Amino acid sequence: MTAADPRIEYATGARLRPWSRVWRYLLVVVSGFLAWLLSYGLFATEVAEGAPDSTVVFVMALFDPIVCVIAICLLPLRRRAPMTIALVTAALSALSTSTASGPAQLAAASNATHRRWLPIVLNGVTYILALAAFELLVPIGTFDSPWVGVIGTAVAFLVPAGFGLYIGARRALIASLHERAVEAERERELQVSAAEAGERTRIAREMHDVLAHRISLVAMHAGALTYREDLTRDQTRETAQLVQDNARRALGELSQVLGVLRAAGNGVEPPQPTLADLPALIEDAAQAGARIDVENDAAGDPPDLVSRTAYRTVQESLTNARKHAPGAPIRVRVDGRAGGLLVIEVTNGSALAAPREDVAGSGLGLMGLAERIDLVGGTLEFGPDGKSGFAVRAWLPWEESDD
Repeated sequence: MTAADPRIEYATGARLRPWSRVWRYLLVVVSGFLAWLLSYGLFATEVAEGAPDSTVVFVMALFDPIVCVIAICLLPLRRRAPMTIALVTAALSALSTSTASGPAQLAAASNATHRRWLPIVLNGVTYILALAAFELLVPIGTFDSPWVGVIGTAVAFLVPAGFGLYIGARRALIASLHERAVEAERERELQVSAAEAGERTRIAREMHDVLAHRISLVAMHAGALTYREDLTRDQTRETAQLVQDNARRALGELSQVLGVLRAAGNGVEPPQPTLADLPALIEDAAQAGARIDVENDAAGDPPDLVSRTAYRTVQESLTNARKHAPGAPIRVRVDGRAGGLLVIEVTNGSALAAPREDVAGSGLGLMGLAERIDLVGGTLEFGPDGKSGFAVRAWLPWEESDD
């Protein structure tokens, strides 16, 4: 639903249906004719008695419909210049009673729909003065008293003006509700876009965390086959088997991550690794030749989100250590308890070999890790440890369980 919806344009008055135009003009013609018939028809019955101004009245009776037709021809312009047309038709009412009862009242109602008090007041004053002038110009004697005439004329103006105010208020309400609906729809689209962007970012982090670890293992073992010429046949076969296993695991984990993309609706997102899977991660890294010292003093099992973030922290730190400090000893420390903080510290010594250019990182791993830790309310620090090595430290909030 947009502002161009014809139903809204009809409801707010921006457009009128053909029948809406027709019945308005029919009402104007019928009202003008009845006013002309009532005013001059009653006077015609008194002509036989020799009314002194009968000639003027008969001339006005012939001239009155002409003025009314001119006023009706001006009505299509009332939507472009509502105040001008309302004032002109009200002024023409001084020469035509049918104009006062037909076109002038429709123009007054159309002018009032805009709910601007100055044009409405000017229109009302002009209408009352014009009818007073008509009473002086054509002595038909519609009203016995001038005050009665003023009150009757005011009522004749206030009825269409009040109806116009009601229509204007209703149109403004519909336009306001439509604007709110459009704004709500726009906000919902922005929320959906933000959610989709957040989900894409989350999936990108998962793919980086999963694949970077496995691919670094594959690259390291493949590099050993390329550069090591002292390996026996059995060692070569064993290393090739490790490359094959890690490549197969990388494909499997990639399928799991891509399964997240297909999990919208009926699918179920596969479980993500937590600290319970840390021994398997350490074993994989050890098989790749890394020397890792693990110290796990965590008292209990942290919440899944915190535990998963801790696992990714260790995984990313091991991946960086293999890339940038191959052969260096690595120390992993996990400590903490419920109601406090879960501390993750991964340090490595200086590289025993030059980093390989073909396994250079993208530089986004630690950035993504910092964002992941920030989402759980934790803190991440990384940089040189002052002992020719590198350290990654994370502090994650560990809330107590309600069980």
